[in-house]
Amino acid sequence: MQKHYAAQDIIGVNPITAMPFTASGEIDEASLIRLLEHLADSGAQGTTLFGIASEFPKLDDHERDRLAQIFVTTLAGSPLYRAMSVTDHSTEQAVKRARRYASLGADALMLLPPFFLQPGPQAIQEHIFAVLEAVDIPVMVQYAPGETGLAITPEQLAAVAARYPHAVFKIECNPPVDYTREFLAKAPQASVLNGYAGLYMLQMLEAGGKGVMPGCSFIEVYVRIYRHWLQGELQQAEVLHTALLPYIQRWMSHCEYIIQAEKTILMRRGIIASDYCRRPGWALTAEDSLLIDKFIADFQL
Repeated sequence: MQKHYAAQDIIGVNPITAMPFTASGEIDEASLIRLLEHLADSGAQGTTLFGIASEFPKLDDHERDRLAQIFVTTLAGSPLYRAMSVTDHSTEQAVKRARRYASLGADALMLLPPFFLQPGPQAIQEHIFAVLEAVDIPVMVQYAPGETGLAITPEQLAAVAARYPHAVFKIECNPPVDYTREFLAKAPQASVLNGYAGLYMLQMLEAGGKGVMPGCSFIEVYVRIYRHWLQGELQQAEVLHTALLPYIQRWMSHCEYIIQAEKTILMRRGIIASDYCRRPGWALTAEDSLLIDKFIADFQL
Protein backbone atom coordinates (compact mmCIF):
# COMPACT_ATOMS: atom_id res chain seq x y z
CA MET A 1 0.00 0.00 0.00
CA GLN A 2 1.59 3.27 -1.14
CA LYS A 3 1.65 6.06 1.46
CA HIS A 4 -0.18 9.32 0.79
CA TYR A 5 2.35 12.12 1.23
CA ALA A 6 1.69 15.60 2.61
CA ALA A 7 3.91 18.66 2.09
CA GLN A 8 5.67 18.11 5.43
CA ASP A 9 6.68 14.58 4.31
CA ILE A 10 8.74 15.95 1.40
CA ILE A 11 11.99 16.18 3.33
CA GLY A 12 15.48 14.75 3.48
CA VAL A 13 17.64 13.66 0.57
CA ASN A 14 15.72 13.77 -2.72
CA PRO A 15 18.07 13.25 -5.69
CA ILE A 16 17.20 14.10 -9.28
CA THR A 17 17.19 10.85 -11.26
CA ALA A 18 19.73 10.91 -14.11
CA MET A 19 18.54 9.77 -17.55
CA PRO A 20 20.61 6.84 -18.86
CA PHE A 21 21.08 6.66 -22.63
CA THR A 22 22.77 4.03 -24.76
CA ALA A 23 26.00 4.99 -26.53
CA SER A 24 23.87 5.91 -29.56
CA GLY A 25 21.64 8.24 -27.53
CA GLU A 26 18.54 6.07 -27.07
CA ILE A 27 16.82 5.63 -23.69
CA ASP A 28 18.44 2.77 -21.75
CA GLU A 29 15.52 1.33 -19.78
CA ALA A 30 17.54 -1.46 -18.14
CA SER A 31 20.06 1.06 -16.77
CA LEU A 32 17.25 3.32 -15.56
CA ILE A 33 15.63 0.47 -13.63
CA ARG A 34 19.01 -0.48 -12.12
CA LEU A 35 19.58 3.16 -11.11
CA LEU A 36 16.13 3.44 -9.51
CA GLU A 37 16.68 0.21 -7.56
CA HIS A 38 20.05 1.58 -6.40
CA LEU A 39 18.39 4.81 -5.21
CA ALA A 40 15.66 2.85 -3.40
CA ASP A 41 18.41 1.12 -1.36
CA SER A 42 20.53 4.25 -0.80
CA GLY A 43 18.88 5.60 2.36
CA ALA A 44 17.48 8.62 0.47
CA GLN A 45 13.94 9.78 1.30
CA GLY A 46 12.72 10.41 -2.26
CA THR A 47 13.75 10.91 -5.87
CA THR A 48 12.56 13.19 -8.67
CA LEU A 49 12.35 12.51 -12.40
CA PHE A 50 12.51 15.15 -15.17
CA GLY A 51 14.63 17.66 -13.29
CA ILE A 52 17.41 19.55 -15.06
CA ALA A 53 19.80 16.68 -14.23
CA SER A 54 17.37 14.30 -16.01
CA GLU A 55 18.12 16.21 -19.24
CA PHE A 56 14.38 16.88 -19.55
CA PRO A 57 14.63 19.35 -22.49
CA LYS A 58 16.25 16.59 -24.56
CA LEU A 59 13.35 14.11 -24.21
CA ASP A 60 10.33 13.83 -26.50
CA ASP A 61 6.77 13.44 -25.20
CA HIS A 62 6.54 9.75 -26.06
CA GLU A 63 9.76 9.09 -24.09
CA ARG A 64 8.49 11.10 -21.14
CA ASP A 65 5.26 9.10 -20.95
CA ARG A 66 7.13 5.80 -21.08
CA LEU A 67 9.72 6.97 -18.51
CA ALA A 68 7.02 8.22 -16.13
CA GLN A 69 5.41 4.77 -16.15
CA ILE A 70 8.74 2.97 -15.56
CA PHE A 71 9.57 5.37 -12.74
CA VAL A 72 6.29 4.93 -10.88
CA THR A 73 6.09 1.13 -11.28
CA THR A 74 9.77 0.42 -10.50
CA LEU A 75 9.58 2.40 -7.24
CA ALA A 76 6.10 1.18 -6.19
CA GLY A 77 6.35 -0.02 -2.61
CA SER A 78 9.86 1.39 -2.16
CA PRO A 79 10.71 3.69 0.78
CA LEU A 80 11.14 6.65 -1.60
CA TYR A 81 8.55 9.27 -2.39
CA ARG A 82 8.31 9.54 -6.17
CA ALA A 83 8.20 13.05 -7.58
CA MET A 84 7.97 14.13 -11.21
CA SER A 85 8.73 17.53 -12.63
CA VAL A 86 6.28 19.56 -14.71
CA THR A 87 8.34 21.76 -17.02
CA ASP A 88 5.88 22.92 -19.70
CA HIS A 89 5.94 26.60 -20.68
CA SER A 90 2.19 26.56 -21.38
CA THR A 91 -0.11 26.72 -18.36
CA GLU A 92 -2.71 24.55 -20.09
CA GLN A 93 -0.13 21.85 -20.83
CA ALA A 94 1.37 22.07 -17.35
CA VAL A 95 -2.05 21.50 -15.77
CA LYS A 96 -2.70 18.48 -18.01
CA ARG A 97 0.72 17.00 -17.27
CA ALA A 98 0.36 17.58 -13.52
CA ARG A 99 -2.98 15.74 -13.50
CA ARG A 100 -1.55 12.95 -15.63
CA TYR A 101 1.45 12.38 -13.33
CA ALA A 102 -0.83 12.47 -10.26
CA SER A 103 -3.15 9.90 -11.87
CA LEU A 104 -0.16 7.67 -12.70
CA GLY A 105 0.66 7.53 -8.99
CA ALA A 106 3.30 10.23 -8.44
CA ASP A 107 3.58 11.06 -4.73
CA ALA A 108 4.61 14.65 -5.44
CA LEU A 109 5.35 17.00 -8.31
CA MET A 110 8.08 19.54 -8.95
CA LEU A 111 7.12 22.65 -10.92
CA LEU A 112 9.57 24.66 -12.99
CA PRO A 113 7.83 27.98 -13.69
CA PRO A 114 7.73 29.10 -17.34
CA PHE A 115 10.54 31.39 -18.48
CA PHE A 116 10.72 31.12 -22.29
CA LEU A 117 10.02 34.59 -23.78
CA GLN A 118 10.05 36.03 -20.23
CA PRO A 119 6.43 36.05 -19.06
CA GLY A 120 5.53 38.73 -16.51
CA PRO A 121 5.28 38.14 -12.74
CA GLN A 122 1.48 37.88 -12.81
CA ALA A 123 1.50 35.30 -15.62
CA ILE A 124 4.07 33.23 -13.72
CA GLN A 125 2.04 33.44 -10.52
CA GLU A 126 -1.11 32.37 -12.39
CA HIS A 127 0.80 29.42 -13.89
CA ILE A 128 1.99 28.28 -10.44
CA PHE A 129 -1.50 28.71 -8.94
CA ALA A 130 -3.13 26.79 -11.82
CA VAL A 131 -0.87 23.75 -11.31
CA LEU A 132 -1.32 23.85 -7.52
CA GLU A 133 -5.09 23.96 -8.00
CA ALA A 134 -5.02 21.04 -10.44
CA VAL A 135 -3.71 18.45 -7.94
CA ASP A 136 -3.82 17.73 -4.22
CA ILE A 137 -0.41 16.02 -3.92
CA PRO A 138 2.60 18.09 -2.76
CA VAL A 139 4.08 20.38 -5.43
CA MET A 140 7.69 21.57 -5.12
CA VAL A 141 7.77 25.04 -6.66
CA GLN A 142 11.25 25.49 -8.10
CA TYR A 143 13.16 28.75 -7.88
CA ALA A 144 16.22 28.42 -10.14
CA PRO A 145 17.01 31.93 -11.44
CA GLY A 146 20.47 30.94 -12.71
CA GLU A 147 18.95 28.39 -15.08
CA THR A 148 15.77 30.28 -15.98
CA GLY A 149 16.76 33.96 -15.77
CA LEU A 150 13.57 34.45 -13.75
CA ALA A 151 13.58 36.35 -10.45
CA ILE A 152 10.80 35.61 -7.93
CA THR A 153 10.79 37.65 -4.72
CA PRO A 154 10.46 36.05 -1.26
CA GLU A 155 7.13 37.95 -0.99
CA GLN A 156 5.81 36.28 -4.16
CA LEU A 157 6.83 32.83 -2.89
CA ALA A 158 5.31 33.59 0.52
CA ALA A 159 2.00 34.39 -1.23
CA VAL A 160 2.08 30.92 -2.78
CA ALA A 161 2.84 29.31 0.60
CA ALA A 162 0.00 31.18 2.32
CA ARG A 163 -2.54 30.13 -0.27
CA TYR A 164 -1.51 26.50 -0.87
CA PRO A 165 -0.59 24.28 2.10
CA HIS A 166 0.50 21.47 -0.29
CA ALA A 167 3.22 23.68 -1.84
CA VAL A 168 6.88 22.89 -1.05
CA PHE A 169 9.71 25.14 -2.22
CA LYS A 170 12.95 24.17 -3.94
CA ILE A 171 15.24 27.16 -3.62
CA GLU A 172 18.43 27.20 -5.68
CA CYS A 173 19.37 30.79 -6.21
CA ASN A 174 23.09 31.30 -5.61
CA PRO A 175 23.63 31.84 -2.72
CA PRO A 176 20.26 30.71 -1.32
CA VAL A 177 20.65 31.17 2.46
CA ASP A 178 19.63 34.83 2.93
CA TYR A 179 16.78 34.42 0.45
CA THR A 180 15.54 31.35 2.36
CA ARG A 181 15.73 33.14 5.72
CA GLU A 182 13.74 36.06 4.29
CA PHE A 183 11.18 33.71 2.75
CA LEU A 184 10.74 31.64 5.94
CA ALA A 185 10.38 34.83 8.01
CA LYS A 186 7.34 35.63 5.82
CA ALA A 187 6.14 31.99 5.54
CA PRO A 188 7.36 30.12 8.66
CA GLN A 189 5.06 27.16 7.93
CA ALA A 190 6.66 26.49 4.52
CA SER A 191 8.88 23.51 3.68
CA VAL A 192 12.09 24.37 1.82
CA LEU A 193 14.47 22.03 -0.01
CA ASN A 194 17.77 23.16 -1.51
CA GLY A 195 19.03 22.17 -4.96
CA TYR A 196 22.26 23.38 -6.55
CA ALA A 197 24.15 20.11 -5.87
CA GLY A 198 23.80 20.70 -2.13
CA LEU A 199 26.59 23.31 -2.17
CA TYR A 200 24.80 25.08 0.69
CA MET A 201 23.25 21.98 2.23
CA LEU A 202 24.29 22.54 5.86
CA GLN A 203 23.69 26.30 5.87
CA MET A 204 20.24 25.69 4.38
CA LEU A 205 19.35 23.08 7.00
CA GLU A 206 20.51 25.49 9.69
CA ALA A 207 18.37 28.27 8.13
CA GLY A 208 15.26 26.07 8.45
CA GLY A 209 15.42 24.03 5.24
CA LYS A 210 14.08 20.48 5.35
CA GLY A 211 16.27 18.69 2.81
CA VAL A 212 18.46 18.65 -0.25
CA MET A 213 17.94 17.80 -3.94
CA PRO A 214 21.31 17.00 -5.50
CA GLY A 215 22.22 14.74 -8.43
CA CYS A 216 22.04 10.99 -7.86
CA SER A 217 25.47 9.53 -8.63
CA PHE A 218 26.97 9.76 -5.13
CA ILE A 219 23.77 10.04 -3.16
CA GLU A 220 25.17 7.98 -0.27
CA VAL A 221 27.47 10.92 0.60
CA TYR A 222 24.51 13.29 0.98
CA VAL A 223 22.65 10.65 2.99
CA ARG A 224 25.62 10.37 5.38
CA ILE A 225 25.80 14.16 5.79
CA TYR A 226 22.05 14.38 6.41
CA ARG A 227 22.11 11.56 8.98
CA HIS A 228 24.99 13.21 10.86
CA TRP A 229 23.05 16.48 10.87
CA LEU A 230 19.83 14.79 12.11
CA GLN A 231 21.76 13.14 14.94
CA GLY A 232 23.32 16.44 15.98
CA GLU A 233 26.78 15.29 14.83
CA LEU A 234 27.43 18.66 13.24
CA GLN A 235 31.21 18.35 13.14
CA GLN A 236 31.09 15.03 11.25
CA ALA A 237 28.54 16.51 8.85
CA GLU A 238 30.78 19.53 8.30
CA VAL A 239 33.92 17.43 7.68
CA LEU A 240 32.16 15.29 5.07
CA HIS A 241 30.54 18.28 3.36
CA THR A 242 33.86 20.15 3.30
CA ALA A 243 35.51 17.15 1.60
CA LEU A 244 32.75 17.17 -1.03
CA LEU A 245 32.86 20.89 -1.77
CA PRO A 246 35.92 21.15 -4.07
CA TYR A 247 34.39 18.56 -6.40
CA ILE A 248 30.85 19.94 -6.56
CA GLN A 249 32.05 23.56 -6.78
CA ARG A 250 34.10 22.65 -9.85
CA TRP A 251 31.38 20.57 -11.52
CA MET A 252 28.66 23.13 -10.78
CA SER A 253 30.53 25.79 -12.78
CA HIS A 254 28.24 24.71 -15.65
CA CYS A 255 25.02 22.69 -15.59
CA GLU A 256 26.07 20.39 -18.46
CA TYR A 257 29.43 19.80 -16.72
CA ILE A 258 27.90 18.33 -13.55
CA ILE A 259 25.33 16.33 -15.55
CA GLN A 260 28.18 14.70 -17.50
CA ALA A 261 30.39 14.20 -14.43
CA GLU A 262 27.56 12.54 -12.52
CA LYS A 263 26.76 10.24 -15.43
CA THR A 264 30.42 9.21 -15.72
CA ILE A 265 30.49 8.45 -11.99
CA LEU A 266 27.33 6.30 -12.35
CA MET A 267 28.92 4.40 -15.23
CA ARG A 268 32.23 3.86 -13.41
CA ARG A 269 30.30 2.57 -10.41
CA GLY A 270 28.58 0.02 -12.68
CA ILE A 271 25.11 1.46 -12.05
CA ILE A 272 24.44 2.52 -15.66
CA ALA A 273 25.96 1.07 -18.84
CA SER A 274 26.93 4.28 -20.68
CA ASP A 275 27.66 7.86 -19.65
CA TYR A 276 26.29 9.28 -22.91
CA CYS A 277 24.55 12.66 -22.60
CA ARG A 278 22.35 13.90 -25.42
CA ARG A 279 23.90 16.79 -27.32
CA PRO A 280 24.72 19.58 -26.95
CA GLY A 281 26.59 18.47 -23.86
CA TRP A 282 29.95 18.78 -22.10
CA ALA A 283 33.19 16.99 -23.02
CA LEU A 284 35.21 15.83 -20.01
CA THR A 285 38.99 16.24 -20.18
CA ALA A 286 41.66 13.70 -19.17
CA GLU A 287 42.08 15.74 -15.98
CA ASP A 288 38.33 15.43 -15.29
CA SER A 289 38.59 11.68 -15.74
CA LEU A 290 41.42 11.41 -13.17
CA LEU A 291 39.49 13.62 -10.76
CA ILE A 292 36.44 11.34 -11.01
CA ASP A 293 38.63 8.31 -10.21
CA LYS A 294 40.01 10.15 -7.17
CA PHE A 295 36.52 11.15 -6.09
CA ILE A 296 35.22 7.56 -6.24
CA ALA A 297 38.26 6.40 -4.22
CA ASP A 298 38.06 9.26 -1.67
CA PHE A 299 34.40 8.56 -0.87
CA GLN A 300 34.71 4.75 -1.16
CA LEU A 301 32.01 4.52 -3.81
